Amino acid sequence: MRILQLHSNFIVFKPVEKEINIAEEAAKEETRIEEVVVLFTAIEEGDSSALAQKAIDDARAFLGKLKVNRILIYPFAHLSSNLSQPSQALAIIKDMEVYAKSKGIETFRAPFGWNKQFTISIKGHPLAEMARSYAPVQAAAEAKVPCEGKKEEEPVSAALKAEDTMKSYWHILQTDGSLVPIEEYKFKGKSNLQKFSQYEIKKTRAVTQMPPHVPLMKRLEIADYEPGSDPGNIRWYPKGRMMKSLLEQYVSLRVAQYGGMEVETPLMYDFNHPSLSSYLNRFPARQYVLKSEDKELFLRFAACFGQFLMAHDAQFSYKQMPIKLYELTRYSFRREKSGEVVGLKRLRAFTMPDCHAFCTDLEQAKKEFMIRFDLCIDVLGNIGLVKDDYEIAMRFTKDFYAENKDFIASLAAKFDKPILAEVWNERFFYFALKWDLNFVDNQDKAAALSTDQIDVENAKRYGITYVDEKGEKQFPLILHCSPSGAIERDIYALLEKAYREQMTGKAPMLPLWLSPTQVRLIPISDRFLDKVEQLAQQIAARCIRVDIDDSASTLQKKIREAEQEWVPYIIVVGEKEIESGTLSVRDREQKGKQENMTADQLITKISEKIAGKPFKPLPLPLYLSKRPSFHG
Repeated sequence: MRILQLHSNFIVFKPVEKEINIAEEAAKEETRIEEVVVLFTAIEEGDSSALAQKAIDDARAFLGKLKVNRILIYPFAHLSSNLSQPSQALAIIKDMEVYAKSKGIETFRAPFGWNKQFTISIKGHPLAEMARSYAPVQAAAEAKVPCEGKKEEEPVSAALKAEDTMKSYWHILQTDGSLVPIEEYKFKGKSNLQKFSQYEIKKTRAVTQMPPHVPLMKRLEIADYEPGSDPGNIRWYPKGRMMKSLLEQYVSLRVAQYGGMEVETPLMYDFNHPSLSSYLNRFPARQYVLKSEDKELFLRFAACFGQFLMAHDAQFSYKQMPIKLYELTRYSFRREKSGEVVGLKRLRAFTMPDCHAFCTDLEQAKKEFMIRFDLCIDVLGNIGLVKDDYEIAMRFTKDFYAENKDFIASLAAKFDKPILAEVWNERFFYFALKWDLNFVDNQDKAAALSTDQIDVENAKRYGITYVDEKGEKQFPLILHCSPSGAIERDIYALLEKAYREQMTGKAPMLPLWLSPTQVRLIPISDRFLDKVEQLAQQIAARCIRVDIDDSASTLQKKIREAEQEWVPYIIVVGEKEIESGTLSVRDREQKGKQENMTADQLITKISEKIAGKPFKPLPLPLYLSKRPSFHG
């Protein structure tokens, strides 16, 4: 059983449509409950009424601390991938309700088996948001031996445990390098930074409603969940695979231009390798673990292991440094909590461009750090995400700040926006300084994209050395950079940004170079198909993706469907256009405004906009009538 417990000012919910056959009868009316602890609840395989009672007992203990006596039991299957049968889940939910009422708790329950709309206002105190998990084995052990027999816990790295318990001091780093305690900072005109700061400080990653990019990725036939796999593993349709491939090519090209040497390393590693096991406890991530013969292995969650082991075997001197190794990991694996896995934002298998630079000392590292900072901002800008779309978090100790204040100030000045700073009294993690660019989405949650770190530990841990000017071996500093962050998250951010722009009245669209179809040709009738195909070949020959709508739909429906697919340029072709050679081009970026131009002029316009970007041909058949539908 999994429960997300939220102390709320109010919640408003309304049943919309039945999701399963055994859904309870309910009126499609709005319900509003004030001053309530909401229990978003997922019933899992093996759960029992005894387990439900324990959950209510724990909630009741907290009600006393919160000085409230009102709960709403809200069935919420999205918290788990191991759900029980619906009939069993409904029975346990009802038992929870009856038991809670028997304990004198004012109890409400949302109807089971419905898709529901809801709006919730969560209080801001430290106990307002809590996640709970109950396992049948644990409940049975506690029932038999109240003070003994706790369920064996999964291996969790020391870094993860520290992340939950370490004391952080939050500040806003201003563009002059000064630190302002967050409680003293005035966020006037900085609403995005304020939302991001609140999200980071709470450290609550659970998702309580579907983000806008999820229905968009399905409707646009980019990607979808894979029910035959572990949650957080995504299936990519032809359009999405093309977008993902273009992003992979672009980031790899930029890293190559920067000087990164591309390598390839294994997917799994020995859990008990001395260097690796030590590093695992310094990296806040959960691993997939598997056994093979006499070894316990884990799937990599970054390219660090392979590159560090490679660097250990390499010979280099200060004259070649900084040495830059790069890998596009397809895939990296992190076993994120099930309640946090959602869409393309937080996955368990993802594609991560990972570039490490081995530097002689802190001065060289800081110089390289600045170069990579510029690289990351430029890469995101060319992907389609500008400074207004994200905020920076920077993390360091008080001592590092005091000793490197001018350098940190130069980073803040270069970004030219205030930065959220997490400051520690002492260093626990392997890095002395870290920053990440975070996209703030339509639910006021955030996801890290580009990042870089100054690693002061792992060269010694892995025995990586270089030869200095005196011919002596020294340990380098290591920079960890992902210029774009996970490729999947870039697409998440682009879709969320498009949705946000749609809410302001703009036409939602993807960047032109990533649009699966860049030009849609719509012949007025089938007798023009041959001429239209010749026009399509002329456009496609110049590395532009063009397709033809030869369906039996009406002209207006074809235009509407092209708009729903976010096609940037739509051209209706008839006898007038063929005879004159002049095309009336609907430009989506200009809200469908039509502009007359020749095919060559259109080609020139598009080519200028996508210059410098990689190209892939149309990922689907030229004619729409030849295409399958992937989203049902």
